[in-house]
Amino acid sequence: MQQWLKGIIRRPVTVAMITIAAVTFGVLSLGRLPLELLPDITYPTLTVQTELPDASPHEVEQLVTDPIEEVVGVTQGLRRYVSNSRAGVSEVVLEFTWDTDMQRASLDVREKLDLVNLPDDARAPLVYRFDPSLDPMMKLSLSGNRPVPELRKLAEIRIKRRLETVTGVAAARVTGGAEDEVLVELDSQRLDALSLSVLEVARKLGQENVNRSGGEIRDRQTAYRLRTVREFRSMEDIEDVIVRHGETGTLRVRDIGSVAIVPRDDEILVRVNGRPAVQLDLYKEGDANAVFVAQRVRARLDELEQDRSLSGCKIEVLSDQARFIEDSIASVKSTALMGALLAALVLYLFLRNLLSTLTIALSIPVSVAVTFFLMELTDVSMNVLSLGGLALGIGMLVDNSVVVLEAIQRLRDKGMEAKQAVVEGTGQVMGGIIASTLTTIAVFLPLIFVQGIGGEIF
Repeated sequence: MQQWLKGIIRRPVTVAMITIAAVTFGVLSLGRLPLELLPDITYPTLTVQTELPDASPHEVEQLVTDPIEEVVGVTQGLRRYVSNSRAGVSEVVLEFTWDTDMQRASLDVREKLDLVNLPDDARAPLVYRFDPSLDPMMKLSLSGNRPVPELRKLAEIRIKRRLETVTGVAAARVTGGAEDEVLVELDSQRLDALSLSVLEVARKLGQENVNRSGGEIRDRQTAYRLRTVREFRSMEDIEDVIVRHGETGTLRVRDIGSVAIVPRDDEILVRVNGRPAVQLDLYKEGDANAVFVAQRVRARLDELEQDRSLSGCKIEVLSDQARFIEDSIASVKSTALMGALLAALVLYLFLRNLLSTLTIALSIPVSVAVTFFLMELTDVSMNVLSLGGLALGIGMLVDNSVVVLEAIQRLRDKGMEAKQAVVEGTGQVMGGIIASTLTTIAVFLPLIFVQGIGGEIF
């Protein structure tokens, strides 16, 4: 150990350059670390959502929820499940053990859902996982002296598209307001007279409103892919759909009903301070820095305020995760900084040596900067828990520094030369410092084996 220390002391320039390089890498890494409130947490849950339009809660439970529970209830690793049946929607939440491979569990659930016999008008079950990071990072509202349908069109055309071009924004979703939809209203008397059912007409419309691949044509070394485009582009296309063709002639949709564009019934009503509005939910990309993305979004909102097409409208920020993250991180940072300053002050009061105090105080930012570089290498985000760990590390660093300096100073007081005192003093207390540090590590080591949410956090 002493030979190693002597080698370091004999190369002050090398040590200084390595330290400066490490600090530089740490400072650069600090600007690239993602800011989050908590570390990424993966909950072992799956939600199966199935829609059965126009069905009562009791019908949803009998026709959808119960059959799904029967097939997914035997999935490997499943702890329990909770179902919720409401008008038109069935939700079955599956909770697995924390050591379950959720990718495999998701595949197993999807395979079992393929075996469920659901009503013909039920939509395909959707399986999704709960992930807190998928919650919208920012919620906005658009209100003004215009009808809600017009507000929605402005939000989708003028605001949504502009915000989705912001770096770090993955998607923007508009809710509230009435969307336009195509209504095909059929004459029931005509249907009865022609022995037609609504389902037959709906099936025919679905068959016609598709684009299909038409194969390919080869010309020497060139291949041309064919594609038949049959999607409806206008109401006239819907009216011209042939429902039946026979000896009595051709029967089209226009012969048995009418086609019109009507506003869809509002499923979600948004009001801001009692005024009708529409809401925009912004989602960030997975590896994007929430704080930086929010700053860019606010800058884009300032630009949108100058848009003349939005005159008379008001864009408000309803919630912003970045503000909460900034406040929490700033609080922990200020606490750690205050602790470091108080530690330096206490050291000076007891050591009565400005050089020794500055030596310890300088070791704190150097060590923290190097830690930022290691955090980037190990994909650790800047969050409340990682900053708390840094604060704990600063305390241990100060303790060890005091012990080493005291040992060196004691030998210096006996008349030993400075470099020799550094080697001898550090060597004398090195074993105790390592043992003390390992003891602290051993206290927190069992957290690795903690199951559940506690283990995910720590």
